[in-house]
This record gives sequence, C-alpha cells and structure tokens, in this order.
Amino acid sequence: MHHEIQKMREIALVYLDRSGGLQKFVHDCKKYNDSKQSYAVYRFIISINPSDIAELDATLGNYILHNPIQAAQIFQSVCFIAIKTLSLIEQLQTEAQISILLKPTHLPPLPSYVLSLSAFPFNHTSQRFYMSEGIAIAMGMVTKYTQGARFLCTEETCPFSEGSFRYIRVHLPGATESATVRNDFVCSLCSSPLQEDMKFRVLGDKQIVEMIDAKVLNALKGYSNDKSHFRIQTFTVFLRDELANKMKIGNHYKIIGIPACVQNGLQATACIEVNSVQLCKPNGPSFVSDNFKYLLSLTSSSCWRFTAILANIFASQVVPPGTYNTLKLAILLSLVQTCEKENADYLDLLIVTSDTLVIDRLLNYSICLLPRGIRHPPSSEIFPSVSKDKHGTGSASIHACSAVLAKGGICYIGDLSSYKKDKLELLQSVLESRTTTVFIPGKKYGEEADQQVTISVQTNFWSFVDVDSSSKKHIQKDNFLIGQMDVSLIPPNLLDVFGLLIYREFPSCQPSSLVHHILKKAINPEAMLYKVSQQFRMQDYEEFILFAKNLHVELSSEAENLIQGYYLASRRVRRDSIHGSTLSASALKILISLSKAHTKLSLRKKVLEEDALIAILLLESSLTLKHGKSALCIAPNPVFPFDLSDENSLQQRDSYLMQCHHQLLKFIGAYGPGIHTNANEE
Repeated sequence: MHHEIQKMREIALVYLDRSGGLQKFVHDCKKYNDSKQSYAVYRFIISINPSDIAELDATLGNYILHNPIQAAQIFQSVCFIAIKTLSLIEQLQTEAQISILLKPTHLPPLPSYVLSLSAFPFNHTSQRFYMSEGIAIAMGMVTKYTQGARFLCTEETCPFSEGSFRYIRVHLPGATESATVRNDFVCSLCSSPLQEDMKFRVLGDKQIVEMIDAKVLNALKGYSNDKSHFRIQTFTVFLRDELANKMKIGNHYKIIGIPACVQNGLQATACIEVNSVQLCKPNGPSFVSDNFKYLLSLTSSSCWRFTAILANIFASQVVPPGTYNTLKLAILLSLVQTCEKENADYLDLLIVTSDTLVIDRLLNYSICLLPRGIRHPPSSEIFPSVSKDKHGTGSASIHACSAVLAKGGICYIGDLSSYKKDKLELLQSVLESRTTTVFIPGKKYGEEADQQVTISVQTNFWSFVDVDSSSKKHIQKDNFLIGQMDVSLIPPNLLDVFGLLIYREFPSCQPSSLVHHILKKAINPEAMLYKVSQQFRMQDYEEFILFAKNLHVELSSEAENLIQGYYLASRRVRRDSIHGSTLSASALKILISLSKAHTKLSLRKKVLEEDALIAILLLESSLTLKHGKSALCIAPNPVFPFDLSDENSLQQRDSYLMQCHHQLLKFIGAYGPGIHTNANEE
C-alpha cells in the first residue's frame, strides 16, 4: 500500500507540473511567505481535470473521484515536500498545517456521478464527488466558520505545550463547527487535555443555500400535460470561502461537491459541500416546426398576416379559434418578450374581464409554454421574504417566492382585486424599478446593524380584474369619458405601470361556439376539437416561443420616428390642467417593447413601421380604457376589427391597418410638430 501511495504522489507531482498547477502553487506560497505571519493552516486550491489525470494514471484518477478526502492527503504530502525543498514558506513547520481543496473541473457524464433528491436511493454516506443541479430558492447570510485551529498541551512540561504545530484541526466536508473545534482532545504523548491557541484560529466565510430540483417548476405551473409523478425536496448546500455569494437567488446552477449528513440536535440534514458552481443558462431551440415555416412563407406578402393567424389559432385546446384574438396576441407578445437580462424589455398584462374562468384557463395554458411560467399560489408571498435560518446559525435566510422563481418567464398572480393595499403598493414599486428590497433587522438575526438586500425581479407579470366582483366593492363613478372603463378599484399608478390593459372582447364568432367548446372539453378533456390543434401542437408553440424570444432585434429609423411622433403627440393631446399629461413616462418603453415583441413574433430581426403600428394601436386601446378616447379616435377593437375566416378577410384587415397608418401619420402631423426638436426635451 505504501508503494502505491508513493507512486500516486509522484504522478500527482507530474500532473501539477504539466497542468500549470505547480506554478500557481508557487505563486500562492509567495503570498504567504511575503506576509511574514505564521498561520495554523495554509490553504491551497488545486484544480483537477479528471480526464487528464485519469489518462496520466488511472489509479490516481479513480482515487480522486471516489476518495477525494484521502486523495487530498496525497497532494498535501507533495505540496509539503515542495515547500520544504524549495523553501517556499519559511514559517511552515508541519505537514498538518497544509489544507488542500481539490476542485474537479467536471465529472464523467455517467449516471453514477449524478445526485438527485427526487430519485432514490440517495447515497449521502459515500464521501465522493457528485454532480447535482437545481434552483437556489433560499439563501442565508454569509457567516464565519473555523477553517483550522492549533491546539497545545496543557501540561507545561510536555514538549507540545508551546510553540508546536503538532495538533492541527482542519475543517472536512460535512463537519460541523463542534467537530472541528472541541474541548475533549488529549495529548498523544502525555494524555493531558489539549487547549486551543486562539491566536492561531483561521476563519473563513460560509453561506448556506437551499436548492431544489428544477422539476419543481412544472409543479408550480398550475396546469400541465405531464402526468408523471415525482418527489420534490429541497437540499442544503454549503458555499465556503471563495464560493460565498457566488449564487443568486432564483438562478439555476450545476454544482460539484461531496454529500454529507449534518447532525443538528435530533435532526439530521442531508447536504452537499460544494467545490464548484456553474450557472446553467437555458438554450432555446435553433428551429421552428415545418408547419410554422410553411405558414410564414404563405403570409410573406404582408408583415401583419403571420402574427394575425398565430393569434387566431393560438390555444385552440382552451378556446375556439377566432375568439379572444387581441388578448391572445398580447399573450404571445408577452411570451416572446421574456429573458433573464438586466434592463430587459418587459411586457406586463392586466386583463379586465367578466369571464374569469375562461381567462384563467387561457392564461394557465399559456404560462406552460415557458420553462419558467409560475402560477402564484394565493397562500404564499409574491416577493422574497425573510426568516431565521433553520440550520442553527441564527442568521437570516432569504426565501425566493413566485416572482423570483419566474425569472426569465411569466409570473401569473391571478385576480388583482383580491390583494390588499400594501401588496398592491409593493407590486407597483417592483413594476417600476424591477427590483425588490428585503429588510433584515440586525437585532432579530444576531447582526450588529440592520441590512437591506436588493433583489432583481426579471419577469413579466400577468393578472386580471373581475369587473363583476369589483363593481360590488365600490361605488362606480358617473363622469366617464368616451371609451373609458371603470377600473377605479385599482390604484391609477398601478394601472400605469402595467404594460397593457386589455378588455376581454366578446367572442367575435357566435357565443354558442364557446359554450359548445367548453361542454365538449368537459366531457373529453383530451379531445382535439379542431384541425389546427393537430397541426400546431403545444410542443410546436413551446419551440416557436423559445426560438423567437432569443432573437436579437433592432429598431429601424422609420419605426423609431413613428413611435417618437406618436408618443410626443399623445403627451400633448392626453393632458389636463391639473395633472398635466396623463401619458406616463413608461409609455415610450412599453411602445418599444411591444414593437420588438411583434418583430420577434414575426421571426424578423428589424423592427419595421408595421410592427410599430400594431404596438401603437394596442397601447392606444389600453390608454382609451384608462383615460378615454383621444384625437386619434381608434375603433374599439383596432387590431382585430372583424373575423379572420379566409384570405379575403386577411386582405381586408391589411387594408384597414393601412388606413390606420395613414390616420396615425395625420395625427402626428397635427399634434406632434417638430419631432426631432422636442425629442430631447421629452
């Protein structure tokens, strides 16, 4: 056995030399040596490529993967000999003072190296490297732990009573603080009790994170075609030293670490000591289905037809084709305008309706088209909350809620009128800034001072207002303007920050078709009632949306001028003597977001005037519901003024939209003179 260990030490030295690890080790030693300070423990991180080291020596490669703690001792011996031979650290006395952390760059892509708490058995007793992945749903504050400590013999005549580095305790994966630093150690020479030399205690940073399998996202959608059953449980990961604060709440990570079982009183917790963290970025498909490609080629003569047909046939499993077209177009635009980038173009929807059951089904169906579509359960919080860490540290732990879990997707929060005033004010603040602040009182969580943690909220919000129930809760106003709806139950500032306010229009086809659809679906939920449901399946829409949302689009100068012209003209027209302009400052962002979304939905990369026109008509319709008609004076349902039953109706709609474009140019010419001069002022 000694011969094998010696051979592995030689191979370890060769690997360090070839991989550049030896040069990095010498550089790290120089930092310690230059400090001229004695430490109980000298910590070194060694990066290991399992493929390279297994090719060099299979025995050592296998030893590192399956016995990492013992393998670290081999590198510890090599590093100690190197330090003494090359005189790298003058203060170092014993091999026990060296702490080695092996960091594998990856693990073999085999099932035996994957650890999942949603699958049995969970082998937490084998202290070897595993790979796991999940979403960070709770994060503790960074606290201190003992990396290493020196102990001295209490017997004064013992040679190990002073100046000796014989007894060194170093933290090992899964070990608690009490396991590293205890008061029941005895001297091996004289059997006297050992006492810690507090001057040499080495502290490091520690952060506790709760992660959960990404499958939980399917359970939080509220509706899914996936009928499989699975077990979901959170698991605890420990981030230490350089890995502290490497994770952000709500993100999806792939980790490599060593599982362990931590005892906290009578409770045992399965956890993972993390060695490396890698952010998992979703990759959209690089294709759309042949049926969508064929439809795109058929409608290439017009910039409006493809998206019109998409909206017309969308969600035919939930509502008949041709119904709720404006709402379905808005849903599709919001779906493709989702991403995890900072300062992204968001598109939030607020629907005013009396058909809450149908609208709820439609929105539930739609959020399932995204990997991160979350239906907010009313019993929980929308935004992050704070509680005491359950692992005994006494520090604060921030818990992700619906809005954070929906990162890069949709958070559907249900009926807005069911929320209390304080929740609505918080929602308004988040929609304005796209951040939420968590307050942590220091006295409550063992800190010297209060803390505020700001968390970004990168999601689109969907909600609806039940006009029937809301009308019973307050007295309706009498002084309405033409086209204005009574939405006084919702605070005006909250209405302004929602991107679009949509009134659920009556089905353009006969209402009996909707009743017929609902009854047939109730009898046979799996039935395909329409041919388009077979041609354009749910999976096809998923792939289409994931492809479209990843398109990078740019504004053309023509579209930019049209948007600016409409915005400036509307600010002049929509104003009163008391409050000034009723057009909010966010309207320009919403217009740009809508225009880009329509471009993505059309599978183009350049925003055209035609895209800007659809955006303007949708926003003008929304503003009419909030504030009444303006001088632009559009029709009640401007984007879909009549049924789309055949090619003639599509041609008729194109002609109508061209008239709207001409009418818009006249409106800009009349009320928005000097566009280029006033753009900077606005």
